[in-house]
Amino acid sequence: MDQKSAAEELPALYRALLDRIAQIDATGNRVFGHQIRTEATRIYSRAWDDRARRGLEDLLRQAADKGAVRRGAVAGARRSASVS
Repeated sequence: MDQKSAAEELPALYRALLDRIAQIDATGNRVFGHQIRTEATRIYSRAWDDRARRGLEDLLRQAADKGAVRRGAVAGARRSASVS
């Protein structure tokens, strides 16, 4: 199986993070979105190697985990508001 190099994968990972950050921002958690964006930019602007790939993958997991918790809270608040 032919694996892509870190340099080939980084742009797609960074784009996925930016998309995820937009979703996080839309839920109102702009502070967390800013933290992830700042760290992603720091990683992406340095060497495009396996360490950078792992860093962006870790950030993407963190953003997905935190976003899933936040989406549940927002959905619950919306349901409560519509019932009242």
